[in-house]
Amino acid sequence: MEKKKNLTLSTLVLCSWGAVLYGQVVAPPAKQPTPLSSRDDFPQILQPMPLYLLKIPNSIAAPNAEETFLLAGMVRIRNVSVPTLTVYLPAKTKTAHSAVVLFPGGGYQLLAWEYDGTRTAQALVDHGVAVILVKYRMPSDATMQDKSIGPLQDGQQALRMAREHAVEWEIDPDKVGVMGLSAGGHLASTVGTHFNKAYIENPENVDLRPTFMVLVFPVITMRKELTHMGSRRALLGEDPNEGQVKLFSIEEQVTDQTPPTLLLHATDDTLVDVENSVLFYEALHRYKVPTEAIFFPSGNHGFFSMPRDEWMHPVYAWMVKNGWMKP
Repeated sequence: MEKKKNLTLSTLVLCSWGAVLYGQVVAPPAKQPTPLSSRDDFPQILQPMPLYLLKIPNSIAAPNAEETFLLAGMVRIRNVSVPTLTVYLPAKTKTAHSAVVLFPGGGYQLLAWEYDGTRTAQALVDHGVAVILVKYRMPSDATMQDKSIGPLQDGQQALRMAREHAVEWEIDPDKVGVMGLSAGGHLASTVGTHFNKAYIENPENVDLRPTFMVLVFPVITMRKELTHMGSRRALLGEDPNEGQVKLFSIEEQVTDQTPPTLLLHATDDTLVDVENSVLFYEALHRYKVPTEAIFFPSGNHGFFSMPRDEWMHPVYAWMVKNGWMKP
């Protein structure tokens, strides 16, 4: 009996991968599977939707000549006459419940859809901010009764839709701002200074004032001596009257109700003079509107020589500071 007991003990061998008992392998306890990520951990991009459900305001019946093409390897869109929205929603686990209505640039002649639009949207949504990317109409006498107000109508409608869908998209309607680059910056600042007049039907009286503005190398003025002439001609025509020039020279439209603003511009910009941002900053400062401006010593128009994170980081920091993005 003692001999059998000793044999039993001597044949029990512990190993890192299990045990051998009487010559049989005993498997280790099954490893618990790592839980799969929840749907809430991932951002979503919704299908593009029409900006207007019924008739597009201020429009003239004409063939849809919209064209998507590549320039310098990036997607551009021209001849837009049917505006749409593409909604980027952040992961629910890190959302700040804020939103940016985003207007790409392109001189009011085309949309720099990829560089200004989808890439900027992706950067913001990765930091917890919803983005409403707007494919707005290009001013055209062939498709609009008054081409000067067409982009503004689309901007107001996009802001209106962001607030109307706030519950569905989990957005705080009091945290909806606008962001625009180049001529898109002109459109964003136009929306941010012309909110007291609705250029669209707004039966629910949705607030058309953005919570904040982020303007990146923006066209601001329509005054000949400083404007980007391509944007001015596209929006106002060859010979606009003084009233039109004043209405769309945004530095002349500032009041103490203008939303808080962040400006980013490079001092070596050869396409849109940095004085556009300086003019706007001075006007905002005069009316005591909370404003910050960052003037990079180089980067030219588009900031193509800078990594995106270099110029987006100040945007994130400013939004965090004001409660529109999580730290």
